Amino acid sequence: MQLAELLKDWPCSITGGSIRTVITGIEDYAQAVKPGDIFVVRKGKKTSGSRFIKEALARGAAAVVAEESLSIPIANQNIPFVWVPNTALFLSYASAKLAAFPAEALTVIAITGTNGKTTVSHFISQLLHALHKRVAVIGTVGFFIDGQKQVAAYEQLTTMQAKELHPLLKRCVRQGVTHVVLEASSMGLQQHRLDHCDIDCGVFLNLSEDHLEDHGGLEAYKRAKKRLADLSKKIIVNGDDKFCRSISIYDKKKSCSFGFDQHNDLHIQVIHESLGKTTLCLQTTTSEHIIAIPFVGKYHVQNAVAALMAVWRLGIPIEDIAAHMWCLTLPEGRLEKIDNPLGIEVYVDYAHTAEALQAVLQTLNRSKTLYLVFSCGGNRDKAKRFAMGAVASKYADIIFLTTDNPRDEDPTMINESIIAGFTERQYYEVHLDRKVAIHQALARAKKGDIVLIAGKGHEQSQHIKNRQIPFSDQQCVRDYFAQKMLEDGK
Repeated sequence: MQLAELLKDWPCSITGGSIRTVITGIEDYAQAVKPGDIFVVRKGKKTSGSRFIKEALARGAAAVVAEESLSIPIANQNIPFVWVPNTALFLSYASAKLAAFPAEALTVIAITGTNGKTTVSHFISQLLHALHKRVAVIGTVGFFIDGQKQVAAYEQLTTMQAKELHPLLKRCVRQGVTHVVLEASSMGLQQHRLDHCDIDCGVFLNLSEDHLEDHGGLEAYKRAKKRLADLSKKIIVNGDDKFCRSISIYDKKKSCSFGFDQHNDLHIQVIHESLGKTTLCLQTTTSEHIIAIPFVGKYHVQNAVAALMAVWRLGIPIEDIAAHMWCLTLPEGRLEKIDNPLGIEVYVDYAHTAEALQAVLQTLNRSKTLYLVFSCGGNRDKAKRFAMGAVASKYADIIFLTTDNPRDEDPTMINESIIAGFTERQYYEVHLDRKVAIHQALARAKKGDIVLIAGKGHEQSQHIKNRQIPFSDQQCVRDYFAQKMLEDGK
């Protein structure tokens, strides 16, 4: 595509070079620039992309884009320098245009919320697949088509960069996918990664205090989440959540709500709850539906109903969706049960906020001894540590504090903030080696006891200082039982 074609609908000014320059790709990391790419200069937290223009040109950049407010010496008069009001917006637009706006050929559902995005996205995918749709999921645990994980090279973000998203959507179109489910993180929304992705339905699950340091406070976090309402043709909200309810009020015409309160458009009533099963009555203004799901607890009920409502809002009757609700399964690292020969109930879960941790702990059988292994991440969200400690102390019998991506912080200080939330009678141990903490919990547990390892879920590494150290909670558990069987001669 010629530069003139790429820019014709975008406010800009151009210096040097030729507008007939052919652009074959777009990149904002100089080290990744390929010949023919347009290099977008963006200002990061620590440095500006303007420092890397020479490197981008040396690697074959065909043009450079920067913000009008930047003062950049033009290094090469033969290369077009393009000045735009906002490079993040331009990156979103140009990425979509270079890929021929693939989202327009797809039905796109985007999900936001502090907790539950991954679970709900996979629930929606499972329901659509059961209804004979070809569906992709793009989010925290990877890229899937019809439930099968795909090989794709991209930066591991909840909401991927626009430069990677639109080529992936184009790949979906080519492979016959009709529906795509995206996780929409607050940072992804704030940074305009989804601005030129045609979103048919936006889903709002909940909002609690998380990632506040990234956004500069709660109100900025709310504004970032709220952007999904503006980007979506229809929106679905959890009407029991105060913030989500405000989104519904903000745009009543395209909003529809679900929840346990009777004012919701889809009213949830729990009829019966037993081990591994909840029977629900879902009421609309004109109909009533009895369905069963293979989970217990308010959190899982809300996530399952959110998925049902998203599919319903696409025009599929509830009775057709309801037939498949019993077959829903949780994605990787979400209350994932690890089978073992000793009869201990071992679960790995991604819960890393007080609300998510409480939701998971409430689903477990409290008549059994419950061992909890967890900590909090470093360099962020310090306010939630006390709250997570209070939740852990309320539900767990024995707590093993450890590390969970401490980054540049002292993990001992992180854990002291958590301990401040414990009751005085709480028994706990601290093992900063996560492997030791997990193995100690498993060694203490007896047949029938529960061990919950929380915080990392699907993650395959520990972020300590400036290093990413390979580590899997699931593999750590399996290694323990393998060694135990070896020692016992079985």
